[in-house]
Amino acid sequence: MGVMDGLTKGSVNLCGQMNLLGRRGVPFLFAINYELDNGFVIEKPLQQQEVLFRVPGYSNCRDNGFNDIPEGVGAKGSGVVGGLPKVLKSDSLKEYTSKFQVIMNGLHRGDTYLANLTCRSQVSLPLPSKDVFMRSSSAYGLYVPGQFLCYSPERFVRIEGRNLCSSPMKGTIDTSVPNAERQVLEDYKEKCEHNTIVDLIRNDVGIICDKVFVDSFRYMTRINTGRGELLQVSSDIRGVLPSASMRDFGDIIFSMLPAGSVSGAPKGTTCQIIRQAEGVPRGFYTGIFGYFDGKVLDSAVLIRFIEIVADEQGNESFYYRSGGGITINSNCEQEYREMLSKIYIPVR
Repeated sequence: MGVMDGLTKGSVNLCGQMNLLGRRGVPFLFAINYELDNGFVIEKPLQQQEVLFRVPGYSNCRDNGFNDIPEGVGAKGSGVVGGLPKVLKSDSLKEYTSKFQVIMNGLHRGDTYLANLTCRSQVSLPLPSKDVFMRSSSAYGLYVPGQFLCYSPERFVRIEGRNLCSSPMKGTIDTSVPNAERQVLEDYKEKCEHNTIVDLIRNDVGIICDKVFVDSFRYMTRINTGRGELLQVSSDIRGVLPSASMRDFGDIIFSMLPAGSVSGAPKGTTCQIIRQAEGVPRGFYTGIFGYFDGKVLDSAVLIRFIEIVADEQGNESFYYRSGGGITINSNCEQEYREMLSKIYIPVR
């Protein structure tokens, strides 16, 4: 019987189990899907090798079998060391425009101020999915066999004692663009998008914390894609948890979901518009996962995400999920190109 059999699932059970393990100081790994109706908790996850993960300071990944990778795989120009996986089918600009217009209609009505629009692209991988995950380079990562792999650069929340920090990413530009850092920081649309998310997350943190403040505002993070670098803009929002509930991780996490950076503002009506525009459930894509080591909980947003779908014969197909934030000032073609630019494998 595998570690994924008989796990804690369902939002009520997940929340209660996370609270219980947090109070007891028992290490656990958890994941929650975007729709908040599925997820899992694994106690003492460093002791198993089925579900692989990494967060800063911890990982249960072991490099096994890479000497068997054929010569030339991973060489520069092979398409394996980073760069694009081969896209077999993605939304055309016309298809994307139809989804984009649903979001724009919501923006013009005032039902949303910012909405994250995502797409599902079928891709082929240069290596087996587990090897792609093991060779990927990212601050956070999660591999669930037969379901998905993720190499995420974005922290959701980190909780140490009573101190909570959330670090949303909003604003992306390729470093090959002249004066890229200045361009993204001065771009009116990007500034509005980032300010909206910081305000939303500050409100989310304020529901559960005291002394809420923005610690670092619009700082740059470099993301290696293997074929170049992306600049992403982040901010740190901090708060102080009440001492009586600082280990009730289930209550804390669920109160902040779905993550603001991958949904939008206001969350309620924006999520309805997203469902209408995208037409398919996201599942674990843009959900969150995290690890509690007994003292500190660290978690990430499930982006840079490859969904694994197996047919009746066990043959696997792969779907890369990517997207970006849409505001009233967004340009459809630019947003379409950004969505495609996020289809990459940061293989080391």
